[in-house]
Amino acid sequence: MPKTAPTEVSVDDFLAALPDEQRRADADRLRALLRDVTGEEPVMWGPSIVGFGRYHYRYPSGHQGDAPLVGFSPRRQHLVVYLVGGFEQRYAATLARLGPHKTGKGCLYLKSLAGVDETALRELVDRTARVHRGVDTATG
Repeated sequence: MPKTAPTEVSVDDFLAALPDEQRRADADRLRALLRDVTGEEPVMWGPSIVGFGRYHYRYPSGHQGDAPLVGFSPRRQHLVVYLVGGFEQRYAATLARLGPHKTGKGCLYLKSLAGVDETALRELVDRTARVHRGVDTATG
């Protein structure tokens, strides 16, 4: 089974089990934000990813599968938000407003939500969901 397949694990139980109180609070805020922006209910994908919605992808190599429209994982060092590949270039102006963060291959790394511009984060999540749904191909 792929590690990014939806599971029956409770998102509430997963988040409640996070050992760090601040990480738990940030994860609850992030869950509410992603649910609000996507209109999708959270589902556990594999052991540690909270995903919202679903889309089917197919690479030029022929590899294909399903993945959440957007998702996050509350890791020990960072909150990892899974966005559309290439978002660093696509949405550079939005990232400039975001506040403290790091990026890498479709991942946005946030130490915490403190100091993060929620409007900019909402834009990144919305644009990612729209691209994955096939309704937004624009950049900017």
